[in-house]
Amino acid sequence: MSTIDSLRGLILSGHYEPGDHLGEVELAEALGVSRTPVRDALRRLQAEGLVEITANKGARVVVYPRADLETIFELRARIEGLAVRQAAAVATEQDIARLHELAVTLAEHADRHDVEAVYRLNADFHQALVRLGGSQVLAQSISSLVHSPVLLRTYGAFDSEAMRRSVNHHIEIVAAVRAGDPEWAEAVMRAHLFSARASLLGPRRQENKT
Repeated sequence: MSTIDSLRGLILSGHYEPGDHLGEVELAEALGVSRTPVRDALRRLQAEGLVEITANKGARVVVYPRADLETIFELRARIEGLAVRQAAAVATEQDIARLHELAVTLAEHADRHDVEAVYRLNADFHQALVRLGGSQVLAQSISSLVHSPVLLRTYGAFDSEAMRRSVNHHIEIVAAVRAGDPEWAEAVMRAHLFSARASLLGPRRQENKT
């Protein structure tokens, strides 16, 4: 496994939490490499949005305020709900077969706990739905959210039950699209995203205790 894959995995698994300092020397020792590949990995993870590097302070895992995370999931639920409604209205048998293939392959990787593969396949699945809707406005709106480090961190926060629920949502979305049922498709998509939000942020009632 490459240095960047190893470091990304440590962040996604929660070994390094938001705000944790990422020292090059310590990481090099932990990963059994020199500082050069660690420095390169940190720069690439900065480009992915998982790490921030500040002059004279070094690198740390990116911190997202809870309010920002809430907003991201709310936006995704609204926008992707609309996208899947449009997809359900126009999808061909070939489109549905492709979505089914992605959902099944995603489930197989989830069983193997391959978080990075699940992340990639999930992004492909959501992008495929957006393309079916045929709206460039929706595609542009969703792109940054689907590929955001928040999604990477969300899958890292999934326990086995949450991962199984997410996998089942993908399969049910395909069923709703196959049935040509926009309301069903939108309802499952919203449930899918709000379930992911709960896995990352925990009970929402905690907000009322502060």
